[in-house]
Amino acid sequence: MSVTQIQLKISLSEQLSELLASKAARIGIPVTQLVKHLIIKEVEDIEYPTFQMSQSSEKRTQEAMQQMDKAVDATDFFKQLNDS
Repeated sequence: MSVTQIQLKISLSEQLSELLASKAARIGIPVTQLVKHLIIKEVEDIEYPTFQMSQSSEKRTQEAMQQMDKAVDATDFFKQLNDS
């Protein structure tokens, strides 16, 4: 299972940057690893939100799942379009 990574750019005051660098140096890790650790500690007790599907979406999903055996692989079709 691959995890998509994003890059986050933040601006810090010089003082905060120096404090982070000092803390990271004291414990022997890069500043980025310290920041990741701090974020994880802040959100570790928060559950990832989930939402109930609407009844109409639930019905359409069930209908689609029942028709999976009729599905067609369109890969060759799209390859032919690219080759044209």
